[in-house]
Amino acid sequence: MYLLYSFTLTLLFALLLPYFIYQAIRHGKYASSFRERLGRLPAALGDDRRRTVWVHAVSVGEFLAARPLIAALGEELRGWRIVVSTTTATGQRLARAEQPDRFDAVCYFPFDWTFSVRRALDRIRPSLVVILETELWPNFLRECRRRGIVTVIANGRISPRSFARYRRARGFIRRTLADLSLLVMQSEADAERARALGARQVRVCGNLKYDAPPGASANDSASPVAGHLDRRLALSASRRLIVAGSTAPGEERMLLAALAEIRREPGLEDTRLLIAPRHPERFDEVAGLIAQSGFRYTRRSEPQTHAANDEAASAEVILLDSIGELAALYRFAAAVFVGGSLVPAGGHNILEPALYGKPVVFGPFMENFGEIADTFLSNGAAIQVRTPGELEETMLSLIGDPVRRARVGAAARALVESNRGARDRTLVVIRDLLPPDREAVVRPFRVIH
Repeated sequence: MYLLYSFTLTLLFALLLPYFIYQAIRHGKYASSFRERLGRLPAALGDDRRRTVWVHAVSVGEFLAARPLIAALGEELRGWRIVVSTTTATGQRLARAEQPDRFDAVCYFPFDWTFSVRRALDRIRPSLVVILETELWPNFLRECRRRGIVTVIANGRISPRSFARYRRARGFIRRTLADLSLLVMQSEADAERARALGARQVRVCGNLKYDAPPGASANDSASPVAGHLDRRLALSASRRLIVAGSTAPGEERMLLAALAEIRREPGLEDTRLLIAPRHPERFDEVAGLIAQSGFRYTRRSEPQTHAANDEAASAEVILLDSIGELAALYRFAAAVFVGGSLVPAGGHNILEPALYGKPVVFGPFMENFGEIADTFLSNGAAIQVRTPGELEETMLSLIGDPVRRARVGAAARALVESNRGARDRTLVVIRDLLPPDREAVVRPFRVIH
């Protein structure tokens, strides 16, 4: 079975190789990570002889969810080294930016061939591997089990769509799940799906994304990124700023059309729009769409000059063509649209704007965050729209009605606060899995507030 899996993986890689080459030449993707993904990690990773916890987060979203857990592991596992890996270049850039203050090393996760997995494990020598959100790599997990490495899925989730796919290969998935020490799932529904696939060691600890740094608020000026961009773009001075995060193809046109209608309303002529496309390779494309719309706009990446800053502060549309800065800017929003939801892209994280007490709007395609979306809707903490026309009407209502904005935003913030605690619960179950000699290097556990 594993031989067939590896053969299929190799065949798929060969078929996709022209695409990888094209992306490497056109957008600079994949080329820089290829060596590390073959398991050839920097020699310096092998020089550190401390016990190691390896945390894997596929991309930006998983890394942001892992932040509170990484901080807690660093606090509790004193004397251990923390290595973080990602799969995507965007996740890698964000992780490397935070490495000096939060953990010891960053690398790419290896391709799931036995030879590349063994190289990576030989270099890092982890005692504990924590994988975010149900990334199942059969060869990697089997090799970890053979070496006696503790492996944990943290913040796990299995959507109905993924469950249906996994069921088609239930026998192989059951063997893969058996190699895991523990699956820590977000909800009981996720846990039931994992058990139905054959997982034996399953716990429910909640969603780590609720555990963003406590005390954040729309008036919090602690973020250097937020402060810098506020001064440059006059964000806090914008009483009617719509922030559209993680947008997908097709959604930017809808948002620009909605902005045009909103600005025609008396008293709402100063409404502004900040667009943050999900994928960096679309930045130039979206810039072209905004230019065609006729709005005065600015790009985050534009050089800072006195004249450019004056134009940026008065821009009607802002293109956030950067990585890792979106979450810090939700605090300035009057209303938020969560992208990837008005087109069938699965939706994105609604918890980041909710943390700041902002009214959140999303479309019908929220499969990736289905249970969270349902919880928010049932508590009056978010608004779902199904068409571009509904998006326009809803945004017009929110921008023009500060009382409604405050009511929906307060419900969102209260829901986030009431669901905190996944980090501490996850930390407890991970600690219980560590080998008996952990006391020599691990301080007595205490819940971190």
